[in-house]
Amino acid sequence: MITTVATNVMFKDWGKGVNPPERLTEERVQEMIDDAIRKHNRNASIISMCVGWVVLALFAEGLLRLIGVIPPVFPWLNITL
Repeated sequence: MITTVATNVMFKDWGKGVNPPERLTEERVQEMIDDAIRKHNRNASIISMCVGWVVLALFAEGLLRLIGVIPPVFPWLNITL
């Protein structure tokens, strides 16, 4: 009996003044998914572009060293055909 009275006093204002959470509609969820996919594609494109430039620069540097335009960095690292 005492515990029932104590719980009624403790929890009499339980949930009052609390607004229910905002419900997401199907359209809003689809919009959030589309935004996430768009952001992922943009970031992946930027990373891929940077990696591509590095690979292209290394290829060009190797080709120029092979044909003799650029001298080797180390004498023991001389590539020839």
